[in-house]
Amino acid sequence: MEWEQRAAVREGEVARQVTDAVESLVTLWFAAVEDVSPRLPARQIRALRVVRRRPELNLTALAEHLDIGLPTASRMCDRLEAAGLLRRTVQPVDRREVQLVVTAHGDRFLAEVTDRLSGYLGTALGALSPGQRTALEAVLHGFHEAQTLADARPGPRGGGAED
Repeated sequence: MEWEQRAAVREGEVARQVTDAVESLVTLWFAAVEDVSPRLPARQIRALRVVRRRPELNLTALAEHLDIGLPTASRMCDRLEAAGLLRRTVQPVDRREVQLVVTAHGDRFLAEVTDRLSGYLGTALGALSPGQRTALEAVLHGFHEAQTLADARPGPRGGGAED
């Protein structure tokens, strides 16, 4: 039993360390988002990323993927379209279906967010030793692969690899 208690304590310590790291990453992400124009809520940026990676999505599929209601997704797309970041077009195969497309302005916006975040991360990673960076890269690559598989599963929080 003592071994199990030590393992549980260690898992709790690891969870707290991961939480601290995630909070630091989120802080950097928000800083990058605040440095670009227009300033958008995180959910709208996520929606743009989803549409860019999965251009076959229609409004219903986007709502399902983001686990939000259809009216909420529609209003979000209205705002993104008004900002010139997203365009709704008639699906060429089925004219009753609306296809979502990230505009060139939306692509530049997402690229700028990514560039800003990469710069902030580069500064933070520069403080690590080469061995620490290599270990971190392996862990993050494994985590990304696992999350991509989880996103590909249907249902809430799944439905396709996007972010």
